[in-house]
Amino acid sequence: MNSDDLIATLASDLRPVPRHALGQRVGLGLIAGAVVTAAAVVWWLGLRPDLMPAMHGATFWIKWAYTISLAICATAATARLARPDGATGVWLPLMALPVLGLALIAGWELAMTPPAQWLAMWLGQSWMVCSRNVFLLALPIFAGLLWSFRRFAPTRLGLAGMTGGVAAGAWGATLYCLHCPETSALFVLTWYSLGVIGAGLLGRLLGPRLLRW
Repeated sequence: MNSDDLIATLASDLRPVPRHALGQRVGLGLIAGAVVTAAAVVWWLGLRPDLMPAMHGATFWIKWAYTISLAICATAATARLARPDGATGVWLPLMALPVLGLALIAGWELAMTPPAQWLAMWLGQSWMVCSRNVFLLALPIFAGLLWSFRRFAPTRLGLAGMTGGVAAGAWGATLYCLHCPETSALFVLTWYSLGVIGAGLLGRLLGPRLLRW
């Protein structure tokens, strides 16, 4: 069989992929993992008892704005990295904006707070478990993303794994807000971010092993 015949044979059974198939599969993986993570928040950690009043305050929405914006940027970058061209577009650089925004709010909080209270603001009541909890809550979502990648063809496996881990960590942190009573932007910037970074490092480590095709 010559090359032209071989190409024609291979192409004869090809069927067009639906336009939004990639996004749908990534979304399905995220939703499946998020359901498990949400259940873990409810049954393992428990919802904060003042959740409804807290949702009427600005600090709760500042936390959610930070984690959700990180999650959206990382998820979009992950979806793009699922393609063979391995391009992330503007999504990874855009992640600097929510970090910078929260850092400015944290700086304003410090300026408005007596220095004697800075340490308490930074550590809060749960600094020893916050990053760990965010990391653990990211794992089901990361598993869902890994499942979604099984039908894709990523080429930059380490970067794809890292952005998937960051996305999972940020979505896990978003759900963790339903439990966490901390209100300081400095606390969120430090301990939430460490959990997200930990999930990203795990993804960077596992990506080249688990995303091969």
